[in-house]
This record gives sequence, structure tokens and C-alpha cells, in this order.
Amino acid sequence: MRSSWSNKLSLIFGPRLPLNWLLLCLISVLALIAVLGSSSSNTFDSLTPISVPDIYINYRRLKEQAAVDYLELRSLSLGASRQRELGLCGRERENYVPCYNVSANLFAGFKDGEEFDRQCEVSRNRERCLVRPPKDYKIPLRWPAGRDVIWSGNVKITKDQFLSSGSMTKRLMLLEENQIAFHSEDGLIFDGVKDYSLQIAKMLGLSDDSQFLQAGVQTVLDIGCGFGSFGAHLVSLNVMAICIAAYEATGSQVQLTLERGLPAMIGNFITRQLPYPALSFEMVHCAQCGIVWDKKDWTLLLEVDRVLKPGGYFVLTSSASQPYGSSLSMKNSMLTPMEEMTPKICWTLKAQQYETFIWQKTVDSDCYTSRKQGAIPLCNEGHDVRSYYKPLVSCISGTTNKRWTPIRNRSSSPHQLNSAELEIHGKESVVGVQPDDFFEDLQIWRSALRNYWSLLTPLIFSDHPKRPGDEDPLPPFNMIRNVMDMSAHYGGLNAAFLEERKSVWVMNVVPVNALYTLPLILDLGFAGVLHDWCEPFPTYPRTYDLLHANGLLSHLSSERCSMMDLFLEMDRILRPEGWVVLCDKVGAIEMARMFATQIRWEARVIDLQNGSDQRLLVCQKPFNPKNLEDAMSHHSESEHVEAVD
Repeated sequence: MRSSWSNKLSLIFGPRLPLNWLLLCLISVLALIAVLGSSSSNTFDSLTPISVPDIYINYRRLKEQAAVDYLELRSLSLGASRQRELGLCGRERENYVPCYNVSANLFAGFKDGEEFDRQCEVSRNRERCLVRPPKDYKIPLRWPAGRDVIWSGNVKITKDQFLSSGSMTKRLMLLEENQIAFHSEDGLIFDGVKDYSLQIAKMLGLSDDSQFLQAGVQTVLDIGCGFGSFGAHLVSLNVMAICIAAYEATGSQVQLTLERGLPAMIGNFITRQLPYPALSFEMVHCAQCGIVWDKKDWTLLLEVDRVLKPGGYFVLTSSASQPYGSSLSMKNSMLTPMEEMTPKICWTLKAQQYETFIWQKTVDSDCYTSRKQGAIPLCNEGHDVRSYYKPLVSCISGTTNKRWTPIRNRSSSPHQLNSAELEIHGKESVVGVQPDDFFEDLQIWRSALRNYWSLLTPLIFSDHPKRPGDEDPLPPFNMIRNVMDMSAHYGGLNAAFLEERKSVWVMNVVPVNALYTLPLILDLGFAGVLHDWCEPFPTYPRTYDLLHANGLLSHLSSERCSMMDLFLEMDRILRPEGWVVLCDKVGAIEMARMFATQIRWEARVIDLQNGSDQRLLVCQKPFNPKNLEDAMSHHSESEHVEAVD
């Protein structure tokens, strides 16, 4: 019988038709039937009373399952080799950061500084493999111990580089041969960070730096942040400091800051705008950041003005060896370029002490129309909407923005979000977002977070997995530190983390084509950024402990993104033993489980048991260097055998 069928199919399709193609053809026919059935069902539903919801729901679920089966069999039809676990990248890619390959950028024709900028199109069609951890990699210490001590093998900096790094040794100590210790906040501040913060506070007219929050400074953009010492101090004051610095092949500021459990991302002042909306930060800080602000017709300083809120502060600290250092520190000197430029953008020099200067942005938008001839022009209305790596411009933006509101004093901490505060921030931040919308979203995430947290245990992958809400002992509050919400919506998960007093910070990512809620997220004092998930995220490998996404896979289904590339990127930025929690529709979750298997994550699907078509996929990235090496060796041997065959 089997031979007869084979002969008949050979006559129809040609000799030696592979079995996987037969499966694909069969499933294609079934899918076509399902589609035709769907259109028939829609016609039937429009003509019949609403009396058969159960039948429709069951049919819809069967159709979704058929789609999942089709996708799985289609992937099988493409060849078993594509379905197997992916191999590890070579050792040379341990610290691989896509989009920032200077050599490749030069080869692609970028020049005049653009070769150092983010160029993701050069990274297309890269090798699909798993970025392995360094040989001496160790799981970071839990917060707050991990803030002050990191494993030197986890970052790309050698002992010789450390000892020859000059100013770096003033901030760091080498403990033994495998640890780097940063001076803690417990009175052992030899590098003067606490004194420096106090100096800035007094220059602003405050009694001490604990009043930053009350003075309206809740979110700070720290440019060229060193190794996060200033940001670490601000975080201890409940001020969110986001470190940005250019990509560095070794001794990276961003990599070290994230390794300490502090907010950071790669960001350049070169040719493009930062992926933040206008009027986002109450303070922009630059301490010897190495930027020459009058380059390119002052467009770099105009980018600072764009992201600075009305009444916000630009803090510039430079030394005699830095641009403007010696001239700025000389009283009664001739006007410097900065002193000539700042009145043109309606900034006033609020205070000057030693080598630190603080300018304040005007709160009066009419200032820009009353300036003298030769002033910087205003940008066209709507210029600053969804700023995603647009070219820098020589105009002033944000003056017609509905969020043009002076920074306000805050009497409450970020842990206590109240309706009055949302009334201030929510309505003025995002058109169509009401305080009730946020609090309804927050209520959902309060419950969801408790369920998530109960699942963050290896027990979930045992034969008798934990279920949401089980009474087993919960993981410790500080089990994770760096969290990324890949589709943040209103930032409700971040708010729930704060309310539950979890020892985390969250990078709230708003996809470029999603509802534009990033202004609201930043106004609430959270870290956030706009990002296109068809591209790599601007960070170093192994920098996040938990990745969360609600509805992202369904959202991206109509985009040009490759789902495999997305999961490889998630694996790149996830730390070993880190967690992934995905919430989405059944079909998307089943597809995600298939990809998770290929990149060697432990994965389990959780039925929410609420009658919806939503499922959870909880994954953990394993860390066992020996097993990874063995797997890599086995993978290479398999490829060799196949090549010989």
C-alpha cells in the first residue's frame, strides 16, 4: 500500500519527493480549508443570533491550534538542521555589540564621524549563533553587594588595562585578581562623589542633595558616566539616573555600569538624535564627558536642549585639560563660546563654582520669540514626535509641545504614585491617556507581578511545576536587578515592582509602532527608551536579569522582523541564569517555545486558566560552561559528519 501511494505521488509531483514537502503540502491544504471555513463562519455569524459563542470560541481555538501546527510542520519541512539547537559563536564575539562595528562601517562608506555611530544596516544577515560568556564568567553578586563588587572576568577589561587606566584607579580598587570593588556609599567615598553631589545641590540653592527630588529633579541623563558612581549615588536618593556613553571595545562605561546593576545604554552625541522624546529629563549631566559642544554648528548642545525640560538644568564639569576648562574657570574673562551660545537658546548661567557650571533652561516659551536677530530658529511643529535616531538639527524643538510644563516639586517618592500626580503628568504627557487608564493598568500588573514572581524558580521546569499563586516560598526580593520590559505600555509593571519594594530597576522599552506612551513613562520618573525590535538593542551582552514582553510577539507579527533574530538578540542581552516571561496569544507562545528550544532555554507554557486565549511562556537561560563547551564540540562534530556524508 505504502509503495503504491509513493508511486502515485511520484507521478504527480515527480520522483523522490521528500516527506517533509509532502507534509507541507498537506498542511497547506488544511490551512486553506481553515481560511475558507473562517470566511464561511464569519458570514454565518453575521446572519445568526448571538446564541452560539461557545461553538465560535471552540472553533477559533481549533483554528489557532491548526495555525500553530502548520508553523511547526512548515519549519520541519525546511529541514531538520534548521530545527536543531543553534551553536555557539566564536570566542571573538564574547562582547559582541551589533551596529557598532567601526571597521565594517568604514568599509560600508561611513565617514566624518558616522563610522562611530549606530549603523544597524551593516549588521544585517549576520551569523546566527549564541554569544557565549567569557571563560571566567561568574554569576553577578546580588544587589546591593553587586553594586560595589563585580567579577573582573565578566567585563572586557584586563588587569593590565585596569592598572594603566589612569583616572580609573582613583575610582576603583582591585580586590584579589578576579574582583573589582567600587567605593561604597558608607562613608568610603575616596573619589568625592558624595561631596560633588552636595556641591551641585548647594549650587541649586538646596541645603543638601537629598532635596533633589523635592526640587523637581527626578530623572537625570548622565552623559559619559564613567563607571556609574554618580548615578549610583543618585539612585540611593531615589533619583533615576540613566547613563549613556559611546560604544567602547574595552573598559566600557556602559558595560561596567550595567554590571553594577545601574541603568545604562549605549548612546552617542555624533550625528543623530537620542531615542528619547523632547522634554524628557530634569537634568542633563556631563562631567568630563569629552564632548566639544560647539561642533557641527552647536547641534550637539541643541540636542541637550531638546531633551531637557523647561526649568531643567545642564551641569557641565570640566578640567583644564578639557574643552573650555581653563577659560570657563577664569572669572572676568572674555565671553567663551558657551557663554555666547546659551542666551540664544534661552539658558541662563545659574551658578559657577570651581570647574562646575550649571545652566537653567527657561520656563517661558515666549522667550524664543522675543530673542534678538541671529537667534537659533525654532523647529517646525511636530518635529520631535517619535524621535528615533533622526539626524541632528540646527533648530530649537519642543516649544509648541503640549508637555511644555516647568519642572515641579515632588513631595512624594517614586514608590507612592497618586492620582493627583498622574493628573499632572498623565494628561499633559500623552494625548488620550487618563489617570484612570494608568491605575487600571497598574492594578492588573500588581496581580500579574505576584504570579510572575512565584514562577521565577527552577521548580517550574520540574515534573511537578509551580503554578501561579502556589504557597511555596517565594524567591528573594533581590534575586534579580536589571529588568527590561520590552513592550512597556504605560509602565505598569515598573510601578508594580516599586510598590512591591522589589530591588530592581526597569528599562521600559516602547516599540516604535506601538502606542506612544514613552513621554508618560519618563514623566513618572522611570527609565525608558524608544526602540525598533527589528534591530538590536544598544547594550552589551549579558546585561539584563529578566526580560518581559506582553503582546510583543503578536505586535511584531506584521513587521519585517525575523523572530529568530529577535530571540537571538534576547539571548545576547540576557545574563546566564536569567529569566524571560512572555505573555501572548496561544499561537505566538507556541512559536516562541519552538525558538526557545533552539537557543537552549528551559521553557514551559503556563495556562492562565481565566478562559482567555493568553498564555505565559516562562524561560530560563542555563549557565553551565562545561555543558556549553561540550554542546559546541558536539555541534561542530555533527556538522563535520554531515559535510563528509
